[in-house]
Amino acid sequence: MTAGSEGFSASNEHNLRLLLVDDQPLLRVGFRMVLESEEGIEVVGEAGDGAEAVRLTRELAPDVVLMDVRMPRMDGIEATRLIAAAQSPARVIILTTFDLDEYAFAGLQAGASAFLLKDVAPAELVQAVRLVASGDAVVSPRVTQRLLETYVRARAGGGGRGLEAQPDPLLRDLTPRELEVLHAICEGLSNAEIARRLYLSEATVKSHVRRILSKLHLRDRVQAVVYGYETGLVVPSNPDY
Repeated sequence: MTAGSEGFSASNEHNLRLLLVDDQPLLRVGFRMVLESEEGIEVVGEAGDGAEAVRLTRELAPDVVLMDVRMPRMDGIEATRLIAAAQSPARVIILTTFDLDEYAFAGLQAGASAFLLKDVAPAELVQAVRLVASGDAVVSPRVTQRLLETYVRARAGGGGRGLEAQPDPLLRDLTPRELEVLHAICEGLSNAEIARRLYLSEATVKSHVRRILSKLHLRDRVQAVVYGYETGLVVPSNPDY
């Protein structure tokens, strides 16, 4: 995961720039029709595999990359990892078939800001793209949490792919209040919900979130959730979750 800021947003001076990545041309056509029918969204390019996605992300500087997973030459997980490693400001949304899919899990670990089902409703697709571009990275945060808990429990039970907890000394740099906020983020709470729980203003919560992301060198809120599980800061609360 690479450094970033919660406050990222597409510039007000241009449309939200989007790169479509899928090896099926008909799916790209469908997504393009939905997204370009919306004011302020521009599809600046299309790619049919992960390698092309990495190249076009570098050349076209999109704000958001809508990334399929299973593709020839290079899959969407590796492409996402390379985009994040290059510290590109582009945010990646992984497209998956099931919400509790190991590909969604791997995509979040690789640096994606969100994942969506391929049969997402048009209005939800547009909303998700705008949310991720604005820096409000967690789409369906409690589904994200459930996904991560599923794979943590799989690791603990010895089956499936899971997270290997690695304590991070950077956590010592957080204040007690920032640790409280980080725990709340990992629960999938919004800034408004965190503010109510901790009796803070939303502006104060936003400031805490920005400092947390900066101190821990994280791109966005969803990466903070992944980080919480990777470091063992958060553990599954209920086996029947």
